[in-house]
Amino acid sequence: MQHICRLWSDEGQDIAEYAVMLAVILVIVVGTVRLIGTNANNVFSSVASSIQ
Repeated sequence: MQHICRLWSDEGQDIAEYAVMLAVILVIVVGTVRLIGTNANNVFSSVASSIQ
């Protein structure tokens, strides 16, 4: 019974879990920056063409 309890106990994260967490956060940040960058570029282009 102790072996089963030991399998289900959460005693911390090891380096692989931190690496996966970092990769997921990095993908989210890069995707957000690309999306905002594209939208900002479209807005600035629209404003620039309306000024001319």
